[in-house]
Amino acid sequence: MSRENQSSVSEFLLLGLPIRPEQQEVFFALFLGMYLTTVLGNLLIILLIRLDSHLHTPMYFFLSNLAFTDISFSSVTVPKMLRNMQTQHLSISYPGCISQMYFYLLFGCVDNILLAVMAYDRYVAICHPLHYTTIMKEDLCVLLVAGSWILSCGSALLHTLLLTQVMRRENQSSMSEFLLLGLPIRPEQQGVFFFLFLGMYLTTVLGNLLIILLIRLDSHLHTPMYFFLSQLAFTDICFSSVTVPKMLINMHTQDQSIPYAGCVTQMYFFIFFGCIDNLLLTVMAYDRYVAICHPLHYTTTMREELCIFLLAGSWFLSCASALSHTILLAQLFFCANNTIPHFFCDLAALLKLSCSDTSLNEIFIFIVGGLIIILSFIGVLVSYGCIGATILRFPSIKGIYKALSTCGSHLSVVFLFYGTIMDLYFFPSSSNSNDKDIIASVMYTVVTPMLNPFIYSLRNRDMKGAMGKLLRREILFSK
Repeated sequence: MSRENQSSVSEFLLLGLPIRPEQQEVFFALFLGMYLTTVLGNLLIILLIRLDSHLHTPMYFFLSNLAFTDISFSSVTVPKMLRNMQTQHLSISYPGCISQMYFYLLFGCVDNILLAVMAYDRYVAICHPLHYTTIMKEDLCVLLVAGSWILSCGSALLHTLLLTQVMRRENQSSMSEFLLLGLPIRPEQQGVFFFLFLGMYLTTVLGNLLIILLIRLDSHLHTPMYFFLSQLAFTDICFSSVTVPKMLINMHTQDQSIPYAGCVTQMYFFIFFGCIDNLLLTVMAYDRYVAICHPLHYTTTMREELCIFLLAGSWFLSCASALSHTILLAQLFFCANNTIPHFFCDLAALLKLSCSDTSLNEIFIFIVGGLIIILSFIGVLVSYGCIGATILRFPSIKGIYKALSTCGSHLSVVFLFYGTIMDLYFFPSSSNSNDKDIIASVMYTVVTPMLNPFIYSLRNRDMKGAMGKLLRREILFSK
């Protein structure tokens, strides 16, 4: 169906507050003062909690997260409202409106859940004071905050997808589902490949869960390097879980259909966790650069605040990138062809099926890809280049061998991950070479997350020591 035969809304009008024109200036000053008070007051809370070590407790950890969420929640709506009051320009673009609604729901849900978490924290502190430190451990606190964000992200994304689906439905031929053709393998090979990919997926999940467990249980591993490694392990589990279980279900049941909302959701989380993986690899390379090139300043540079900031920045940028691609895709129209020659809902494959103009989507892929993928890759290369230059400045056979074995393993995964991604999205193949694209996708969605536990951790002396302690502890408890 051509765009001319469809009714498409490009922008909306926000009527604003029900106040008379002569009162605009007064209310503008009032709401500006309230917004500045909100931002500065909550920033002060965050600053005080970060600077005072006596406030590094679960209660104030949750409070600092609530303060950040309150700043973000107000910033979603108030600046736009103030701008409209000042300029009398009431329009908001379709992507801007959807984005505002998404982040309004996201931060609103996080606010609600954090209030419940803080109430639970106070319940434990008052009703079970003797068990407070054992119950409200750091692991539980981080899990509760991360769970709040994940649940809120899922809720906001679900509402966004349902809204865009409703808005597309009027006077349009709406695609209700897609068909995933899966891997290019013969029917008699389905069983072999099913067990092969099932084994690889279980290895990915169990290997990365083991990394997280060892880092959490061994206090010697509570350092920035292993903090980022545990985050990478968690992201790898999620990244594989977005695509592999659905692929295995399709191989086992031969049901290749996936609903429109499920397809877009899969694409969103695929981009989301893929971006986090990219950024975390860069952050980990920077951490190693500081540790090797500036060892005396390592503890002062890689402080807890910087680690949390780098992690939060990775999640925020990834969320913004995935949401932008999702909103742009939601504006496209799909006609008769609903067959995706892939084993998951890949963005590039979906763009090829659209009967709309996808030039804006393709430009955005190059822009975001340049900012996240290329800059991240350059950051990794620069960090490891500086590490190599530092080691070669004071050469020793043992030091060079250790650096080559460690950095060589890391760089092999980096090149495998970035190489396949850049080959797929920056140098797309022709329509008759889909098999090559699928094989490349398998490499960075299935193989790389499986290899990371072995390359980053299980060959690491500290991780081996932590595993030995865990096994000895289990043996003692079993006697």
